[in-house]
Amino acid sequence: MPHGPSTGRGPIRLFNRRHRRRGGHRLSLSPSLVIARITAGAVLCLALLGGMAAAQEMSTPARAAFVKDLQSGAVLLAKQPDVPLPPASMSKLMTLFMVFEALENGRLHLEDEFRTSARAAALGGSKMFTREGERVSIANLLRGVAVQSGNDASVALAEALAGTEEAFAELMNRRAGELGLENAHFKNATGWPEDGHEISVRDLATLAEMIITRFPDRYTLFSEREFTWDGITQRNRNPLLGNFEGADGMKTGHTEDAGYGLVASAKRGERRVLMVLAGMESQGQRRQEAERLMNWAFRAFETKVLHRAGEAVVEADVWIGAADSVALAPTRDVILTAPLGTLEKAEVTARFEAPVPAPIAAGDRIGEIEIVVPGLEPVIVPLQATEAVAPGGFVARLEAATSLLIGRALGLAGL
Repeated sequence: MPHGPSTGRGPIRLFNRRHRRRGGHRLSLSPSLVIARITAGAVLCLALLGGMAAAQEMSTPARAAFVKDLQSGAVLLAKQPDVPLPPASMSKLMTLFMVFEALENGRLHLEDEFRTSARAAALGGSKMFTREGERVSIANLLRGVAVQSGNDASVALAEALAGTEEAFAELMNRRAGELGLENAHFKNATGWPEDGHEISVRDLATLAEMIITRFPDRYTLFSEREFTWDGITQRNRNPLLGNFEGADGMKTGHTEDAGYGLVASAKRGERRVLMVLAGMESQGQRRQEAERLMNWAFRAFETKVLHRAGEAVVEADVWIGAADSVALAPTRDVILTAPLGTLEKAEVTARFEAPVPAPIAAGDRIGEIEIVVPGLEPVIVPLQATEAVAPGGFVARLEAATSLLIGRALGLAGL
């Protein structure tokens, strides 16, 4: 198979089980960036493509919007994705995430009960309608937040974890930083209007995705249509539940400053689409726009699996190793989402530094695959070594020393 383009001295070798080279070491004086471009349509066929069709553009009246295909990682729509905005009750996703983690590590248990404080019971806005001094389990408080969007339930959970809502907000901000939510700052557990309480739609999407992937059993709370507490039944405010095929969560929000917002997710077959809308003008507009964008995401795009996780796709030269090369494989499935009719024209690029110095452990990250579809944000999938490579013996070290001396001699000679 011919060599592809490279920005350095190292050659590109695509993985081929029948022709894998095991001869002498091919050495360079220093690591250089190696780039291999492969088409989406033919497995490991080198090509540099041009004339790709532009992705279908989509506008929205939302102040900010973010739509992502979670199967492939492709961002289908991003309008003001990184602008911090007041999220209203959508920020309760962070409150729930904190509680889910506490349940996971044993700090809380679903059957634990806490007394509702006077402060929590007195809160206005959306409520679970708990009473001051009433003992409520964590399991019921979670439903009071996920289904009823209760401000009282949110504060009760915050006080259960941190003693006060103010202390809980500090924990929220610390954890948000650790999670990489770069445009998020929380002042309370509810999303109640307060200067400086804000988050971007991209960060909301990241948070929602972490809940879906890390806590699939807890995520089912968001699909419950109604919840009854103290004789009061309230329906889930998510306008897609029961009205859109595959919709199974997440969270609405509304204040005068924030407008009407929605974080929503739907799954059809293997595809899951996550959407965040912020700053809509009315409940009706939020419902119509949510349905329109979800329909567009599922119908205007197609998805294809290019490579499976662990499947070797390219080889990198090894520096002073027991083997002369190591196969690289993606850490997760490489999946392409593209507008209808453009799937075969997407550009997939493998990048890695070569030669890779031995020793190498199986699973070591070495480079990445980048998937580029015109009009969409690039998708990055890490590459890792499929096998271990031990340090080379005396012969390998001798070859390396000889190559280094020859290289220096050629350099001094100006060749």
